[in-house]
Amino acid sequence: MAAKFHPNIRLDLALIHYPVLNRNNEIIGSAVTNLDLHDIARAGRTFGVSNYWVVTADKQQQELAAQITGHWTEGYGGTVNPDRANALSLIRICDSLDTLLAELSDCKPLVVATSASRNVNEGKRISYSELRNKLVQGIPTLLLFGTAWGLAPEIMERVDLTLPSVHGPGEFNHLSVRSAASIILDRLLGTR
Repeated sequence: MAAKFHPNIRLDLALIHYPVLNRNNEIIGSAVTNLDLHDIARAGRTFGVSNYWVVTADKQQQELAAQITGHWTEGYGGTVNPDRANALSLIRICDSLDTLLAELSDCKPLVVATSASRNVNEGKRISYSELRNKLVQGIPTLLLFGTAWGLAPEIMERVDLTLPSVHGPGEFNHLSVRSAASIILDRLLGTR
């Protein structure tokens, strides 16, 4: 169970591997990476996230994610590094956003997308402080992160809201998803 810094907060994270875009704006499925599993789980545990969902339609990628997670939660890795086991115990693996939403049907979360693009779904934009207030008010929230070059339009059309992109002062904007997730979690749940 996640540490709760505020008893009302229910925030789930989802790292979407399909459907996402490649550099040519084509729909693809991306690969699960060991770094994303570890680092986003560790950030999620640090900030009191309820679950970290890894969403991939590919059965072999599901098995890989389960094998890595199992090594650190049930296998030798967990006995050697209990903190890592604690963090990776947040991980849940599923095949689609539909499956994930069915799993969360008891709490009917607000679905919020992230994007590296500055202009995605401007009509659905919510500020970090506004979403933080919703979380503190006890509104269950599912925060979606995309892999590769971002969430496919079919996912973006289904979300309730979108957060502003994380970017620096220049034009370059290609953070790893694990870096962006940590920054966003700090903005939403970090102590001020």
